[in-house]
Amino acid sequence: MRRWLLLGSILGCLYTTEAQTPPECQAHRRRGRRAEARTCFEKLVASPNTYHRAEGYWGLRFYEEANRNFRAAIDQAPQNPDYRVRWGRLFLERFNKEEAAKLFQEALGIDEKHAGALVGMALVASEGFERKAVELAEKATQSDPKLVEARELLARLALEDANPEKAAAEADKALELSAEALDAMAIRATIDWLQDRPDSPWMERLLKIHPYYGDAYETAAHLFMLNRRYEEAIRFYRKALELDPELWTARAQLGINLMRLGEEKEAQEHLERCYENGHRDAATVNTLRLLESYKNFLTYTGPQTVLKLHKKEADLLRPYMEGELQRAIVTFEKKYRMKLERPVQLEVYPDHEDFAVRTMGMPGLGALGVTFGYVVAMDSPSGRPPGSFHWASTLWHELSHVFVLTATRHRVPRWFTEGMAVHEETAVSPEWGDRMTPDILGAVREKKLLAVAQLDRGFVRPSYPAQVMVSYFQAGRICDYIAERWGFARLLEMMRAFGAGKTTPQVVEAQLGLKPEEFDRDFLTWVERGTLKVAESLAEWRKRARALAEAARTKKYDEVIRDGPAVRDQYPDYVEQGSIYELLAEARLAGNDKPAAMAELERYTRAGGRSPATLKKLAGFQEEAGRAREAAATLDRLNYIYPVNDEELHRRLGALWLAQGNLDGAIRELRAAVASKPVDPASAHYELARALVAARRPADARDHLLQSLEAAPGYRPAQKLLLQLHSTEKEKP
Repeated sequence: MRRWLLLGSILGCLYTTEAQTPPECQAHRRRGRRAEARTCFEKLVASPNTYHRAEGYWGLRFYEEANRNFRAAIDQAPQNPDYRVRWGRLFLERFNKEEAAKLFQEALGIDEKHAGALVGMALVASEGFERKAVELAEKATQSDPKLVEARELLARLALEDANPEKAAAEADKALELSAEALDAMAIRATIDWLQDRPDSPWMERLLKIHPYYGDAYETAAHLFMLNRRYEEAIRFYRKALELDPELWTARAQLGINLMRLGEEKEAQEHLERCYENGHRDAATVNTLRLLESYKNFLTYTGPQTVLKLHKKEADLLRPYMEGELQRAIVTFEKKYRMKLERPVQLEVYPDHEDFAVRTMGMPGLGALGVTFGYVVAMDSPSGRPPGSFHWASTLWHELSHVFVLTATRHRVPRWFTEGMAVHEETAVSPEWGDRMTPDILGAVREKKLLAVAQLDRGFVRPSYPAQVMVSYFQAGRICDYIAERWGFARLLEMMRAFGAGKTTPQVVEAQLGLKPEEFDRDFLTWVERGTLKVAESLAEWRKRARALAEAARTKKYDEVIRDGPAVRDQYPDYVEQGSIYELLAEARLAGNDKPAAMAELERYTRAGGRSPATLKKLAGFQEEAGRAREAAATLDRLNYIYPVNDEELHRRLGALWLAQGNLDGAIRELRAAVASKPVDPASAHYELARALVAARRPADARDHLLQSLEAAPGYRPAQKLLLQLHSTEKEKP
């Protein structure tokens, strides 16, 4: 309290007849006149005008006092929308977009065409990469054609949408309105930098007006990050802080992006400095918590890989993750005809919220994995419901990004790198990759697929709820189509062209010999050939599927067997819960026809079905039928879907492989059973010891036999095998 009284007494002396206004103070700040701005804001604090005091406290970063005075100003003038807009901007700056949006809405309730409120709502929407951000900013320009900030915002949104031509046009409109439109100049400079023109005249012009305007470099860094050019983004954040060390938004993003590249020590230093200085937005706070949680992770380093796993599942997951990571690297090095320059770091998060922190502030993510150059972060299978997530497919998807981004020096449109990654999922195995969902089929039927030159926008700022998912599908199918028609080598040629800075229209025309609109026409014909029939019959399929489900529920299995195959084949990609495959298998089993039930579940597997319970049921049928090799293959599929918390899976598969002489596979599975915290640890260690004996590794076998006996001292099988090992060793010469 004394602090505020002292401040008030000092600042009270400053108020003279030459009182300042908020626009005058803000003009000083826009021109980088820091001392003059501070003096101006101090005079506002001493003003008898409540609103002026609010602006003064805000300018001096006394946020609580600013908040209190804004509330008082609105109490005094409840029908003044300007006060609500400015208060909303304070909330937006202080990480409370919900309260900000409420105030902007209240202002619009007073004046539905209030340009400042519309810009405020556009800023709120832009934080979530919502399409309505553009619509709201355009409404603001219609309401006030001279509002520079609205034009600058439209320029930034256009550049986020990978539309530099529109971004430049909007920035130029802002500069026509004001020769000191700093953010418009920043956009113009960023366009140059993104196109590898480092000596942009716009930055020189900007710094003559405001020599400390680090916000310009921060804008550039944000846009480089969206284009996955992370190392360059970090350089721009550093430049921003050289001009303005107290630009906390830039420092926080510098820390977050350093962490994305594995520079955790420096990242933590920047984030802690932000926190200590009151910059405590969700990204900063949550990232600091995530860094603190890293003490619970183990790191395994190899020549080409760095694997980070949580302690609670590291022993179980390491063989699977490490093996698949190495297999993907070897495959892609051959396929993409290149060698990686340094090891790939893979981070696996059992808590989905931790993974979400890694992706905060990024658009168009499938929310399963994300790639930052040579660093990949992804969900652990334990972080998702069983059967909902094919972790190996996600790993290959993200590893494709590592190669494509490296090969192109990160100069590649989002649609192409995502398309290549989706293509690679099913290139590993047709059973991998996501299936066509009803939303995708609906987009095909309703002609919602975008032109290839516009496809990036479907990832960044979707115009309907499912558009990001539809864009992943479309990009993947485009790469499938190119590989089928021109060969995979043509995709590599396109990759090199993108790396040379060519645009999508230029690459399509040069590498495929078609105008972009010709390519769109041919591609749509091709993709509709495989999907339009299913899409157009989707409503009928839903009706028939519901009828079949009801028949199965009431045990009318003859109806299921009679009508099921036609319904199944009408939409063969549907393998979610209650699929027709499963209904048919259930009906066949009710008639005691196990071979037919098994055949149905094998179709389900080939179509990409992932239910652990269903796959285990199929493996049981195959084993009963004497098809042990197929049973092992079926259970092995589960290792790529949900290998955690499933001792039964690993023991069954270990026994099958041991019987078939696949000793490496048996040892891996039985080790996984031991790592799964088994109900009966004595028998789990014993089974692993048997496999190790068969592999002629007696020392390792003895260790596990001793652990078996430690768990159950009277366990006879372990005692017997340990004696046999001892006798064998005594007989050696």
